[in-house]
Amino acid sequence: MLSVELSNAEYEQLLAQYGYSFKKGDLVKGLVIGYDSDGAVVDIGAKTSAVCPEREIKSSREDDVKEILKKGETYEFLIISDEDENGRFDVSYRKVANAYSWKQLEEIKAQDKIIEGVVVQTVKGGVLVDVMGIRGFVPVSHMRAQVQEELAGETIELKILNIDAANNNFILSNRKVYEDSLEDIKKDVFEKLEIGQVVRGQVVRITDFGAFIDIGGVDGLLPLSQISWKWVEHPGEVLKQGEKIDVEIIGIDYDKQRVSLSLKSLEPDPWIEARGSIQEGAVVRGKIIRIKHFGAFVEVCPSVEALLPSEELTKYQNRNETILGAGDFIDVVILKFNPDDKRISLGIKD
Repeated sequence: MLSVELSNAEYEQLLAQYGYSFKKGDLVKGLVIGYDSDGAVVDIGAKTSAVCPEREIKSSREDDVKEILKKGETYEFLIISDEDENGRFDVSYRKVANAYSWKQLEEIKAQDKIIEGVVVQTVKGGVLVDVMGIRGFVPVSHMRAQVQEELAGETIELKILNIDAANNNFILSNRKVYEDSLEDIKKDVFEKLEIGQVVRGQVVRITDFGAFIDIGGVDGLLPLSQISWKWVEHPGEVLKQGEKIDVEIIGIDYDKQRVSLSLKSLEPDPWIEARGSIQEGAVVRGKIIRIKHFGAFVEVCPSVEALLPSEELTKYQNRNETILGAGDFIDVVILKFNPDDKRISLGIKD
């Protein structure tokens, strides 16, 4: 091999002949030639290879540098630092990718299109989502379902409410996806609904007074009293957000476009069973379900509860020198039984 020694002047002349003129802020094309502890090593045609730091490649910790920037592939990079004493530049892939994403997202907003985003995490007031590598915010008021920790990692449909790349402002709505087409959907769904019809739905929101069930584009209300024949303190004891259940339509208000649903109507009515097993004057052993200031609710047969007035409960406790609570058993007398009105009056045997 022929070895040639070059003077400084000759070396500078050679660089000028095959020279380059790169500076901070330039957009360049680079070939990924390898990886090091800092990130990806990129050939942009300079004296030495440029480095794209890991932070300028990945959008999240879970991302793989080698999957984003593949060795042997050419990508566009932004030079983010001037040449150092070793002739090295730092470049960014993420800033270029984000610039293209912002532009595409602005076009999507202008066309009012639906896009998909991955929930990154729940935060105060809403959720953070990743859309095309850009972090956006969905306020809780614009989430169709309740915000929960379990949403992280889920893909949801979104519409862009506001986008301002200069100020990194990106606000989206999950609820608007449904609202924009809700009227047409509701009209179509309501034409097919009938009282007594059993439909499959998904629990989309749980409240203190019941749960809202999506039955194909219309949110029907499942009241607390229609969840179970047994006493339910809160809908969350029985239902989970996102689960699918069968419900019966028990009411339709076409003017207000409201649907009332029932879950317990799909189960056997325990009061019908009680007709053959409960008789007035009989003494039965019941289980105290809950105690209020006006008395105790006692389960006298499966899923059938009756009220034992507070004075009768006090009489029993004084006589037996005991204090009863939920879960305890007590002997009671059936004073009156009206299965049609689902009412039973209880007392204590003298």
